[in-house]
Amino acid sequence: MAVTHRFALGALLFFGFVLPSQGAEYDVERRKMVEEVVADAAYTSSSSGSSALSSRVIAAMQKVERHRFVPSGLAVMAYHNRPLPVGYGQTISQPFIVALMTDLMRAKAGDKVLEIGTGSGYQAAVLAEIAGSVYSIEIIEPLGKQAGALLKSLGYGNVQTRVGDGYYGWPEAAPFDAIMVTAAASHVPPPLITQLKPGGRMVIPLGTQFMTQYLMLVEKKMDGSVTTRQILPVRFVPLTGGH
Repeated sequence: MAVTHRFALGALLFFGFVLPSQGAEYDVERRKMVEEVVADAAYTSSSSGSSALSSRVIAAMQKVERHRFVPSGLAVMAYHNRPLPVGYGQTISQPFIVALMTDLMRAKAGDKVLEIGTGSGYQAAVLAEIAGSVYSIEIIEPLGKQAGALLKSLGYGNVQTRVGDGYYGWPEAAPFDAIMVTAAASHVPPPLITQLKPGGRMVIPLGTQFMTQYLMLVEKKMDGSVTTRQILPVRFVPLTGGH
């Protein structure tokens, strides 16, 4: 099956997000979305190495209201298992990829995690339901500021956001128990390896925009050595910045 993520789209007018006062009418759609995500996870288990998503990840996917993180004009499509545009040439991630990457991180209560690529804030919200604290960096200033304000308005007090070049991580908040990168890099950024705790995990897509990319699991052993494992072919926008 084809697996997609944050791919580049044409120009899009950025509409306002759905107001927090709305939502209950999407409960059935969200449950159906989670059922599809669980089925996809089972289908790809031979590649991911996990026969099922953890109960923590499933609960987070069921709780976070995805329609709040898409432009209001696309709210009716929010619970389709596919990426959607959110403006500035970016998309909100496919729910299956969000769940899979979150599951691979193995974050738990009390953990401090770093996300590179805030986007609309949806992935950060899912992580916030599982981890103790989330630090999220977005390089596109208008998108990063809007996502930060939205997450705050929805009560995600354990999420800190900033606008900046995620390649260099968030040194003053390091080390992190887990790191997620939501844009494709040609290599694993050394600053992120440095900021990952021994025993920690990083999930990152590697490859170029127009060639095959693979979602990779990077593990830092207790002795500081690093191993990588290829998970699935994916499609992401490239990691950008001054590096």
